[in-house]
Amino acid sequence: LRRNPPPHNSPPPHTLPRPMATLQDLAERIDRLLLRQQELARTNALLQVQLREVGSDRDSLKSRLTAARARIDALLERLPANNGTGPGSGA
Repeated sequence: LRRNPPPHNSPPPHTLPRPMATLQDLAERIDRLLLRQQELARTNALLQVQLREVGSDRDSLKSRLTAARARIDALLERLPANNGTGPGSGA
């Protein structure tokens, strides 16, 4: 005997959700979901703290980089201009 395939818009039979056997099963699943939600909320809070810290570190590093660039620019301006008569100029 050949069975007719399921319609294209229905999931395969092995992926259909099983009905809850009892109210107790449902209560236990709700408890597990609640615990998972609480874990995710704590993880999210920790990640938000880390994100703020990393953002602060980034801002500090950008400030230090800007200051270092300004110091380098100041030092470069103090160097004598190379008008092609110095060593390595080929003249």
